[in-house]
Amino acid sequence: MIKGIIDRFEGDLVVIEIENSTINFPKEKLPKEVNVGDQIIIDGDHIALDTEGTKKLREEIDAMADDLFEE
Repeated sequence: MIKGIIDRFEGDLVVIEIENSTINFPKEKLPKEVNVGDQIIIDGDHIALDTEGTKKLREEIDAMADDLFEE
């Protein structure tokens, strides 16, 4: 099992960040509801949206942005 983050879509491919590298994956293999910034779980040929992981990741990013732009 591998966790990754959707970095961007390029035509029929999706670029997924995994640890310190990226992989390209056919867009058709992903769940239709995934968006840029979503966390996914890759388990063999099965790919699933990690809704809890995505929520936690967005909360961490929001907290960092709040700290950055604090007056």
